[in-house]
Amino acid sequence: MRASRFFISTLKEAPSDAEIVSHQLMMRAGMIKRLGSGIYTYMPTGLRIIRKVEGIIREEMNRAGAIELLMPLVQPAELWQETGRWDKMGPELMRVKDRHGREFAIQPTSEEVITDVVRSEIKSYRQLPVNFYHIQTKFRDERRPRFGLMRGREFTMKDAYSFDRDVAGMQASYQNMFDAYTRVFNRFGLKFRAVAADNGAIGGTGSHEFHVIASTGEDALVYCKESDYAANMEAAEALAIGERLAAAQALTKTSTPGKTKCEAVAELLNIPLQQHVKSIALTVENEGKKTYFLLLLRADHELNEIKVSKVAGLKDFRFSTEAEIQDVYGTVPGYLGPIGAKLPLTVVADRTVANMADFVCGANELDFHFTGANWGRDVAEPIVADLRNVVEGDASPDGKGVLAIERGIEVGHVFQLGTAYSEAMGATFLDENGKPAPLQMGCYGIGVTRILGAAIEQNFDDKGIVWPDAIAPFELVLCPMGMDRSEMVKEQVEKLYAELMAAGVDVIVDDRGLRPGAMFSDWELIGVPHRVVIGERGLKEGNLEYQGRRDDAATSVPVDGMVAFIKGKLGK
Repeated sequence: MRASRFFISTLKEAPSDAEIVSHQLMMRAGMIKRLGSGIYTYMPTGLRIIRKVEGIIREEMNRAGAIELLMPLVQPAELWQETGRWDKMGPELMRVKDRHGREFAIQPTSEEVITDVVRSEIKSYRQLPVNFYHIQTKFRDERRPRFGLMRGREFTMKDAYSFDRDVAGMQASYQNMFDAYTRVFNRFGLKFRAVAADNGAIGGTGSHEFHVIASTGEDALVYCKESDYAANMEAAEALAIGERLAAAQALTKTSTPGKTKCEAVAELLNIPLQQHVKSIALTVENEGKKTYFLLLLRADHELNEIKVSKVAGLKDFRFSTEAEIQDVYGTVPGYLGPIGAKLPLTVVADRTVANMADFVCGANELDFHFTGANWGRDVAEPIVADLRNVVEGDASPDGKGVLAIERGIEVGHVFQLGTAYSEAMGATFLDENGKPAPLQMGCYGIGVTRILGAAIEQNFDDKGIVWPDAIAPFELVLCPMGMDRSEMVKEQVEKLYAELMAAGVDVIVDDRGLRPGAMFSDWELIGVPHRVVIGERGLKEGNLEYQGRRDDAATSVPVDGMVAFIKGKLGK
């Protein structure tokens, strides 16, 4: 590739609406161009990276035995209505009508379509297992698109779907895909972590997320340095802290005027915050009937709403209104507690709260709290559940150390779906006994275009992007000094370019005639990981100048040894 025949358009400053580093650098490097809110044109440099990402994914999917097909972007509403997701997906699912008034979805995912394909094609256990995948455009009508390709509305994903005859087969297919994803992300050259996750709206029985590690990541990842335990914050198990001691204080109603926050009460009473319990009022409505729950957390802990939704009776919870709180507790928020509510309610305590004694809680009376509250003596034993987010230093659930937390960007997710979709859509096969049985499914996704943003968030400096070799737009750039004026330089550039191409190196020659500073700045911004400078002075000494994108200084390399040197750097 020659730069004069390619399209390079860099900017000195990022557009004002580019919020995070990856968005800023991709815009400045001319890799994407904004068309509308959350919708981008992939410019030639950006598209080269996308194609390399897709190439690695295809190779590993094929290696894992998956079979590529291509499913449509526009999908009939009837399929989504079969599974109930037409209504459950909410406004993120873009719905359109054709000229005949028939409804369609602009697909955000393809579980329904692939299940429809398989229910018409797979009839016997002899055809199983099978795994289909495609790489396709997706659309999700995000409420607030932001961060460039990190949270856009239109994007590219790789979806794979496995079908098996039984749970053991599904689990084997799941492990096969998990291993394939590990190979994919290793080949990308990115630091990543696979963590146990919640299945969310997709459904199913188990899942893992793949995260690119980056300090700017939206997701908190929990892991144990002494073991293999890893989970995202939503799924990380929080063990109980401490053991319950015998009551040592009398229950005392204490005046706390105007103190609605636990921190303020702790300061007023001079009692450590860790001895306080905060109360969270929830309501569940079912067929017009309301039931009330009071959740209790240690005051310095944070509620995990995903965990709450898994407590019996709380799947469809909402936070209680102030009017409901007044009716149930007889007071205003800030003074709620498990003792003396006006109406029947269910108390659910986090594991750590269930182990507390002599704790401080609201007295269900304006401007008052209880001190010295104890389970059994002052309030009935609660339902105990894991309700909180873990914190750094918590004991690991596997008993092998303590937990640490780092930030990550989700770029892949694998699910054990089971029969959630096959049963809803009547996707069955005939087993060994000739009896129909539902197909066991797995679902596996990688955010192809999101990889670009995540990779940059992990790999950048004050000059620009630093791409890993495998997904860089070009592996190597040749930067000639005065190629238009020096026959010696031109001849060596052409010779070296031909030899590198023959060696399988993805190389571009910058033949635009720019001054060295402008030329180097462009390629440092774009993030090409390797650079060779060819100039008359070096050639007269028999040397060329090599510099890696992360190197502080250049290295002189003999002209005749440069191809072998580059191949060594690239592992070719």
